[in-house]
Amino acid sequence: MLQPRSVFVVDDDPSIRSSVNRLLRAHGFAATLFESASALLDHDSFDKAICIVLDINLDGKSGIDLRRQLAEEGVTTPVIYITGNDSAANRSAAMASGCVAYLIKPFTAKSLIESVGRASAAA
Repeated sequence: MLQPRSVFVVDDDPSIRSSVNRLLRAHGFAATLFESASALLDHDSFDKAICIVLDINLDGKSGIDLRRQLAEEGVTTPVIYITGNDSAANRSAAMASGCVAYLIKPFTAKSLIESVGRASAAA
């Protein structure tokens, strides 16, 4: 039996991971949760991801740098950035690194689900 594709969620805040997980599941998406950049990098099954919901400020690592590293390794999975620390520099770097969406915490459920839908349609 084929396993469904999943939305990979990378955030060092367990409450955000839990909330996003519940929201995605309520809208029919499977979710795979990661607490750090290294946990995501250790997983390496990116072909199973619809997209990656990626916090910009991970504990000890920039989500934008992580996205660049993944791209250098040939990972083309669409990225949706989330951040609680919006700035013009973050926004510009996020857009330059390539992303489906840039969402500022607290973001609406609709904005995340629509972004995942766009990523899913593009995948």
